[in-house]
Amino acid sequence: MAKQPPEISIIVPLLNEQDNIRPLYEQITQALQGKHGYEIIFVDDGSTDESVNTIKELQKTDSRLRIIRFRRNFGQTAALSAGFDHAHGAIIVALDADLQNDPADIPKMIEKLHEGYDIVSGWRKKRHDKALTRRIPSMCANWLIAKITGVKLHDFGCTLKAYRREVLSEIRLYGEMHRFIPALASWSGARIGEMVVNHRPRTAGRAKYGLGRTWKVLLDLITVKFLGSYSTKPIYIFGGLGMLCAMGSVVSGLVVLYQKLAHNFSMNRNPLLTLTVLLIMATLQFVLMGLLAELLVRTYHESQNRPTYVIKDIIESSGESGEKQ
Repeated sequence: MAKQPPEISIIVPLLNEQDNIRPLYEQITQALQGKHGYEIIFVDDGSTDESVNTIKELQKTDSRLRIIRFRRNFGQTAALSAGFDHAHGAIIVALDADLQNDPADIPKMIEKLHEGYDIVSGWRKKRHDKALTRRIPSMCANWLIAKITGVKLHDFGCTLKAYRREVLSEIRLYGEMHRFIPALASWSGARIGEMVVNHRPRTAGRAKYGLGRTWKVLLDLITVKFLGSYSTKPIYIFGGLGMLCAMGSVVSGLVVLYQKLAHNFSMNRNPLLTLTVLLIMATLQFVLMGLLAELLVRTYHESQNRPTYVIKDIIESSGESGEKQ
């Protein structure tokens, strides 16, 4: 008899969180035990401590636990992507392993998901992080992301989110793109909801992110905007820039001619003539770049998707009963 797939898959990306894994597992079990059929997938992003061994010990008494191990550190986005790809549940919930996300919020998020949403995103309204290095940059980034993508969320960076499986099936994640999943999904017609979640101070381990990731977020935001607005028509943006250069070259060229005809100003060594030639060359380059981008876009959409991670192994429990009493 085939094993019944779980209703919910809990995805927990982790890196060196050995002291937080056991209490996190106990809190997830307490929140979901008897309410939902679920599995917990821990994605080890190249930990060098005892994180994996701790999960293996828990796995001996609970077959719902699965471990995905990377050969090296690929980053949180790749870890979430691996979890999404190997989840069995119709609903997928992601949360951090540092105990700052509260597993008690998971049933509430699932209830809200059943109100008709495709994604429910957590909002850390009362955030317990350092103001200068975490909260203030996050507020600025969230405002900018909401403004550019048009998705009105207060907290794009909160890992605690609930997704319908079919929404994630069409999304491929690269770079630091995990925080932009609601934006990517909304452009496909997904309905996005948000709810306030409990955010707790970190009590063990250390934070893996700081101000250094700000520039990465900005660059990824440019990519997301391009993918959302021009991914199937890149000639529009490159051609548009080319047309601006063309208009600039016409204006500067007419000024050069006016100076020559009206004031007998020498065209030799006239900087405006140099500018005209430069703008004409830029026009040709932008238009040709747009045509090349069109070819690349067609190749991208017609080729097979490839994962952004390399899995060392997937450790399944050998037990059959598995549920912790």
